[in-house]
Amino acid sequence: MSASLIIYSSTDGHTKTICERITNFLNEANETKITSLDEATKLDLSKFNRIIIGASIRYGQHSNELYKFIEINKNILDQKESIFFSVNVVARKPEKNSPDTNPYIKKFLRISKWKPKKIGVFAGKVDYPKYGFFDKYIIKLIMYITNGPTDTSQSYEFTDWSKVEDFAKELQLNP
Repeated sequence: MSASLIIYSSTDGHTKTICERITNFLNEANETKITSLDEATKLDLSKFNRIIIGASIRYGQHSNELYKFIEINKNILDQKESIFFSVNVVARKPEKNSPDTNPYIKKFLRISKWKPKKIGVFAGKVDYPKYGFFDKYIIKLIMYITNGPTDTSQSYEFTDWSKVEDFAKELQLNP
């Protein structure tokens, strides 16, 4: 039996939700554990055949903790079937919703120097009612500049769930 570890680095929980959806499509013969990035630092990664990392963007960046985790574990990630996906709102735009066209994926690969075996990118969610004052208005400004929604009384989910499911099904075919 093979074992998969799904690690999420999420600011508001949406990346974790995407990770949970991916788990629903993995082979039954594949034992899967989902954990936060913080908890993953305490695990023995060598026990897993496949390591999937999903990370969100906030203010144009993946978290510093994500980069530290990859730097510390790069050798083992390179030895495993390693997969990475980014969750960001810019991926709501068709011209920026693939690993080859998404600026955050390009930046991530350049900074981390990690070469995952498979890469994905999914549009995220803007949940204005959930944000504190500062986040709400900074994100509103970013949305205004990028022609996104600015009504702070609403939530906007841009995730293409069929794209997430297709990504997960590809993982299922290649355990």
